[in-house]
Amino acid sequence: MKITRTQLYLERLELVILIGIHDFEQTRPQRVHVDVEMEVDPADMAFADDLSQGVDYDFVRDGIKQLVAERRYKTQEALCQDILALTLRNPKVRAATVRTRKPDVYADAAAVGCVVTATND
Repeated sequence: MKITRTQLYLERLELVILIGIHDFEQTRPQRVHVDVEMEVDPADMAFADDLSQGVDYDFVRDGIKQLVAERRYKTQEALCQDILALTLRNPKVRAATVRTRKPDVYADAAAVGCVVTATND
């Protein structure tokens, strides 16, 4: 068997942060859900169950938490871009997609969000 594509993901990491441009977003922290999909070279994976060959999810989760602790974001676009840059700094990650959603902005909508994809070229 030849594995040709491998994707890893962190799904629905929930943050409670100050983010946004509206008056009500300036003082009241709100929930933001973050999804990160990473495409990695199958040769770099821990299919042999050797963690030294794999990609540790902690670098993404911990990195995102550090980003939002150090900076107050006005837009989801800026947050997505910073998470993307963080993810692509890992040499084993070929490409990544970051999605953010704010589920509590509008009562008549499930969420507002942003999706950004980049490759590590």
